[in-house]
Formats: sequence, C-alpha cells, structure tokens
Amino acid sequence: MIDLGAAVRLTASCTDAGGVPANADSVTLAVTLPDGTTTSPAVTNPPATVGRYSVDYTAALPGRHIVHWQFASPTAAYADVFDVRPADPGFLFSLADAKKHLNIAAGATGDDDEIRDWSAATTWIVEHFVGPVARRTITERHSFTTADTRVLRHTPAIALTSVVPVLAGGTSYDPATLDLDPDTGIVQRLDGGVLYGPLRFTYTAGRAQAKANITAAGRVILQHLWRTQRGSARGPVVAGGDDYAVSEPISGLGYAIPNRALELLEPDRLPPGVA
Repeated sequence: MIDLGAAVRLTASCTDAGGVPANADSVTLAVTLPDGTTTSPAVTNPPATVGRYSVDYTAALPGRHIVHWQFASPTAAYADVFDVRPADPGFLFSLADAKKHLNIAAGATGDDDEIRDWSAATTWIVEHFVGPVARRTITERHSFTTADTRVLRHTPAIALTSVVPVLAGGTSYDPATLDLDPDTGIVQRLDGGVLYGPLRFTYTAGRAQAKANITAAGRVILQHLWRTQRGSARGPVVAGGDDYAVSEPISGLGYAIPNRALELLEPDRLPPGVA
C-alpha cells in the first residue's frame, strides 16, 4: 500500500522466448489510474543491467492502479497492480500508538508498513461493530416513492450535505429543512411532510473522537492479529492470555475477534441491520 503523494518504483524484466533477459527495441508502460484515465511515464534501463526496466511513479490519486508493461523485439508483457491510500486513511490510531502497544521501539521502522496495514484491518473490524469512527463522506441511494422518514445506512451520521433526486424532475431537499438523528440515522422533514424519492443522500458519518473503550478494543484486536502472524517471535503477550481468547466464530469474521474486544465494544455496538 502506497501513501498518496509518495513515489513507488515500478519495475519489470524483459526476457526472450527462452526466458533469457534481453533488452527490448521498444518499451511501453501504461498505468491505469482509479478514475479510468491512463498515463505512460518514460522508463529507464539502468546501466549494466540487461532486460531490467524501472520508473519512479508519483501516486497522485487514491485507489487501485493497474500497471501494464509491453515489450517489443523480443515480445513480452508484464502486468501488476498497486493501491494508494487516501490522504486521510482513517486509521483508528497512529503508527506510534500501534507500535507502543505492540512493544516495538519507536526507532525500529522495519515493520512500519505492515503495522499500518494491520491498523487498517483493525479499524475495519472495529467499524463493523460500531459504525464509522473516522469521519468520512458517504453517498448512498435510497429507492422509495414516498416516505415520512428515511434511515441512513451508516451511523453515527454527523451532518447532511445534500439530498437530491435520482430521477430527472424529482425533488431536491435543503439539508437545513431536514432533521437528522445522528445515532439512528433517521432523516425527516421539519415541516412534517413526506419525502419523495428515489433520493441520493450525501452526508458525513463518523465521530469527532473515538471513545476510550473503542480504541482499547482496537488495541486488543491489533495485538491479536499481530500475534497470529508473528507467533512467538514477538515475545509474550502484552496483556493476559484471557484478553486474547477467542471462543466463538463471528459471522463474516471467523475467529479474528478476541472476547475482550467484543466486551469493550458492546456499549457502542450497532443494532442488527445497521452499518
């Protein structure tokens, strides 16, 4: 995973039909960006290397990038992908906090990228139970004809940005004329009238600050995931063994959630059917 604005080195090797490295007469690199556009940066063949090509590409858009190398004379091709994090990756806690909980020295940076990946996974797991923690903009379509209220799919919902019709000639609603219940996500007109749909709601969801029990649960989950990957290589568990016990599988998550984490998240767990 690459950070937005960072340089990623893209490399490929050209070989002939027998698998022997060979310099090509022509090389084309196409990078398809997340918005569907394509760019073709100039590539280099470093001195004293045969069939080896590279380019340092600066990631300017978040999302999935598709890389395709095409060589001619000899004919060869190579495809790859890389992902770019958004400017705000929405981690539950900082890299420094994660390393502190894992008992990894601040100056030891060899595992930083992996820790950040596990922090992202931890955040996703926590939000599966309590809804968005980091603030984000969500746009969703609600297919209905008329209704007194609509329920947004992600809570806590902080503020409505826009409510516009999906179909031409439909009715738009000024967010100032609507009431939003942050905890339930219920939207209704202040004048008591009905909403005419289908409508597309754009809103901000998340929390101004994560509660202590939520971040504590995240640390327990992070420690558990780190232990399952590292075994005994990282030494003893930070907390007691019971904190990391996993006794029951969870639908969609298997045995990834320790009992202690579930207990910590319980006060803020979403009701069934709410994301």
